[in-house]
Amino acid sequence: MKAALKARYVFPITAPPIADGVVTIENGLIVAVGRDAAGCTVRDLGNVALVPGLINAHTHLEFSGLSAPLGTPGMAFTDWIRRVVAHRRQLPLPFNLIDIQDGANECGSYGTVAYGDIATTAWGADLEWASLGATIFLEIIGLKAELIEARLATARKHLTPREFRHRRAGLSPHAPYSVHPELFDRLLTLAADANSPIAFHLAETLEELDLLATGGGPFRELLIDLGAWDETAIPRGTRPLDYLRRVAARGVHALVIHGNYLDQEEIDFAAVHAERLAIVYCPRTHAYFDHAKHPLPQLLAAGANVALGTDSRASNPDLNLLEEIRYVARHFPELPPSTALELGTLRAARAMQLEKRFGSIEPGKLAALVAVPLGDADVADPHWLIYESDQPAAPAAA
Repeated sequence: MKAALKARYVFPITAPPIADGVVTIENGLIVAVGRDAAGCTVRDLGNVALVPGLINAHTHLEFSGLSAPLGTPGMAFTDWIRRVVAHRRQLPLPFNLIDIQDGANECGSYGTVAYGDIATTAWGADLEWASLGATIFLEIIGLKAELIEARLATARKHLTPREFRHRRAGLSPHAPYSVHPELFDRLLTLAADANSPIAFHLAETLEELDLLATGGGPFRELLIDLGAWDETAIPRGTRPLDYLRRVAARGVHALVIHGNYLDQEEIDFAAVHAERLAIVYCPRTHAYFDHAKHPLPQLLAAGANVALGTDSRASNPDLNLLEEIRYVARHFPELPPSTALELGTLRAARAMQLEKRFGSIEPGKLAALVAVPLGDADVADPHWLIYESDQPAAPAAA
C-alpha cells in the first residue's frame, strides 16, 4: 500500500531541505521524495522537520538504569572509572535485561533506528526488541597475558553464526590500557575472518596517552589497584597511531570511540582510511569530563568520517541523539549547518555499514523516518529550526 508524509521541511541529507516536502512510501520503502504525491493518501504532519531515523554509533545500554551520571562534571577520568567499576560490581550478573531493554526503548522513543552497543554480555542474541539496525559489540578486557586465550574463546563464541532477525555481532577490544596488544591483534584477526566490525576506545584522555608513552601516570595506579596491571604489556613509546595502523593493516571495519586527543598525523591517517575507519564523537560525555575541544573540525577538514554517539547514562543524562546533534551545531559554528545533522544520520550510517538502508531520505531506503517539531520563526538556513527547537524527535509513520 502506498502512502505519503508531508512536512514543513523534509531533510533528505543528500540534497538541500525541501520546503513543504512530501515523502512517498510503499511497502516500508521510500519510493519518491519531492513536493507531490500522486495517487496516494497524504498525511500532513504540520510544522515539523522530517529527517532520516537517527543513528547512535556508541552507547552502553547496560547503564540505562542510572537516573544520573556517575560522579560529578569535570572529575578525573580515572576516578570516574573507579565509580564505574564499583557500580558494576554491585549489579547482578548477567546485567539486568530490563535496564538494557529500557535503554533500547529510550533510544527508539527519541527517533534512533540503529545503534552500536558495547555489551559486557551477549544480551542481544535472542531478543526481538533489539533495534532494527543494532550492532552488539562484545566488550573484551584483559591486559594480562595469561587472560588472552580465555578472552579469545569468549570472542569466538560471540561471533559464531546464528540466526537473528535484527542484530549484528561485533567485538570491542575495550581500550589500549585494558587489552594486551597480542589480544588486540588476535581479536582483529577474528573480526576480519568473520567479516565483523570492531569498536574500541582510543585517545580518550591525556592520561591514556601518558600511560602508552611512559607506562606511568594515573592509569597505571588505577590498574595496579584493580589488580589488572601488566608491566610488560604495553611497549613504552606507544601511540594511538600504532593502534590505527594495526586496524588498517587487517582491513577491519572499525569504530574508533572518542578520539578526543588524536594528533594531526593520526587525524590524517584516519582520513586516508575513512572507508573502513570512523571516529565516534560523544559530545555531551566529552563535555562532562571537561576535555579540550574535540578535533572534529580538523577531522572533517582532513576527510575523516565522523559519527555521533551518546555514550552511556554513566556520563550523560539521557540517550537522546538529537541533543548530541544540537550540541555540535551550537558549539562548532565554524562548520556548515548541515554537518551536525549529517553526523547523526548519513555519516553514522556509513560508519556502521548501514548506508544502504538508513541515513538519508532517498528512494529504495527504509522508511525509518523521524519528525522534529519546529518553532514558527523564519531562519536563513532551515537546519537551525531543528537545532533551536527544544523538542525531541519521534518516529514518524504514514
